[in-house]
Amino acid sequence: MSKYLITKNVNDLPRLPLEGTIDLTYRCNNNCRHCWLWIPEGSREKEKELAFEEIRRIVDEARSMGCQKWILSGGEPMLREDFHEVFDYITKNSISYSLNTNGTLITPRIARLMKRKGEKWVALYGATADVHDHITRNPGSFDAVMRGISYLKEAGAAFVVQIIPMKDNYHQFEDMKKLAQILSPDWRTGISWLYLSASGNPKKNAEIKAQRLSPIELNNLEKFGFYEKDIQERLHEQEACLRSGDDHLFAACIAVRRDFHIDPYGQMSFCDKIKEPLLRYDLRKGSLRHCWETFIPELSEKMRGGREYLKNCCSCKLRRDCSWCPVYGYLEHRRFSAKVDYLCESAKEKKRLRETSKKGYRRYYQLAGITIQVDSDLPITDESFHPKFKHFEIERPGDDIVRINHHFFLPDMDGQDLGKEVHRKPPWAIFKKKNSWIYVWTGPSDRISGTSLAAVFNNDYTRARIYSANKDTYLKGNLQTLTFFPTDQLPLARVLADREACFIHSAGLVLNNRGLLFVGHSEAGKSTIVKLLQSQAKILCDDRIIVRKWADGFKIHGTWGHGEVPDVSPDSAPLNAIFFLEKSNKNQLIKIKTRQETFRKIWACLIKGFTADGWWDKILTLVEQLIREVPCYTLRFDKSCGFVDLLKNMDHADRCQNTP
Repeated sequence: MSKYLITKNVNDLPRLPLEGTIDLTYRCNNNCRHCWLWIPEGSREKEKELAFEEIRRIVDEARSMGCQKWILSGGEPMLREDFHEVFDYITKNSISYSLNTNGTLITPRIARLMKRKGEKWVALYGATADVHDHITRNPGSFDAVMRGISYLKEAGAAFVVQIIPMKDNYHQFEDMKKLAQILSPDWRTGISWLYLSASGNPKKNAEIKAQRLSPIELNNLEKFGFYEKDIQERLHEQEACLRSGDDHLFAACIAVRRDFHIDPYGQMSFCDKIKEPLLRYDLRKGSLRHCWETFIPELSEKMRGGREYLKNCCSCKLRRDCSWCPVYGYLEHRRFSAKVDYLCESAKEKKRLRETSKKGYRRYYQLAGITIQVDSDLPITDESFHPKFKHFEIERPGDDIVRINHHFFLPDMDGQDLGKEVHRKPPWAIFKKKNSWIYVWTGPSDRISGTSLAAVFNNDYTRARIYSANKDTYLKGNLQTLTFFPTDQLPLARVLADREACFIHSAGLVLNNRGLLFVGHSEAGKSTIVKLLQSQAKILCDDRIIVRKWADGFKIHGTWGHGEVPDVSPDSAPLNAIFFLEKSNKNQLIKIKTRQETFRKIWACLIKGFTADGWWDKILTLVEQLIREVPCYTLRFDKSCGFVDLLKNMDHADRCQNTP
């Protein structure tokens, strides 16, 4: 271990209840055709709902355990006579909040209350009154929504229009988008597939099924707006359930979740779709702490999928294209282990669309043994990216894939819960939200509002969704990076660390079949070295090289991050020697005698990402191995080619370790 840095490994985040969802009521003044929870506005269930004092006790206990955000939903939460008091208390006792509403009951007083910074989602079921009111079965609901939205605008309360697409309004989808854009600068599509009712009522289920879109229509919706949860969070949670051969249905999900759900009657569980009484805990008879720390973890072992799950969804080749979850199996068939045929067909269509879209909307690039898969909502042509990328383009992906998806829309960031801020220095603001990293381009102004670029990465940076408002820039082509970032190194630095590799400010050459690395910052002479050796060696890159440890030793890999010399190559070579450059009036090669000096020189030229958690310890170990196995020299050189003979005549027989 180096004396320069001591690291501490933290393998798991504390399991804290950071986010709570509370359904204030399941009563609603609408009676939507797709709703899985609806009970009438005047239902006697009102008498069983949590009283304000009970809600206050729950909120206080959750806050004492670390809860930072609340999501208020229903039913229609504004039906509660004490909605003002509940909303006021929850929002004053949390860092952020989200509110889901049908918008029909918004009054000027409520609109003023909604000015508090947070997310407000207002549902839209049609572009015209006849279609909207047909879906809600509530005559006048469209006009009521428009009136409620006008109150929000008058009060200056930001909100998101949430389009809810289904069979009976899909013909108006384009018009709904246009209306949403007029009503608010921020809009999205809501849940794009319809799960069945919590009650299991056959008549209601038949009604919901009748509103399901075809698999083609369903998959076409995925390009519009943000989802109910951040895309990368959904991917992470879905992948957590893919443990091969394990039929513990909820164990992985419970392990990664930091949120919980409470229904109107004080029943708590880890998911808002869980309606089975045996999986919910009565907060009127116990504490939130006991539910979170004991009851929910115990569910991990209790729920098993058995043969049905292992034979079907667990081993299905389409699993990564499918939205299936045990809770959906239960709602569909009253069995958590059951597959959902509608989702099977949707997954098949998603795979088909992905395969057919490869030619025009997907490209593969190879970098240091890693495939970078680039997908775009707009066609990718030979002119989209700078010609330098042609050297790295490949026909088929390898086994190790980093996926980048480009989208050309950008919702308003104002009022969004982006998570915990971990970096703030122009031109970037970076946030950690659950298992995702969110990057927002602030420019020199250091302002999130009005940004033109945002990106969401999963925890290990192997999946990225990049949202850009600069569609015209993309269409002009000749883009210098694959990520639209000023440099691709920022997100890739973490990817490399997980593969025992790193970027180094350096030039890489292959001379007499030997890989040579010339290390130094700007003006150190990297490009000069490359120009002087241009006719005698193969150039990998003159400014950014990847060093990666393989089973047979360290190799250097070319990158597209060149400096003065535009020649780049995806090739690699075994690393034979490292040279730290010093301009001089004579040529001299001096072997560095101490590992401490070598470590200091390499560390100063490493390229680090902004989010370095988990990076330091991996790279520290890598660099220490590197300087033990590869001889390191100081190369003093003038602008003649005299140093070339020094390189060619190096005695590589002496592969001794540098002395400590």
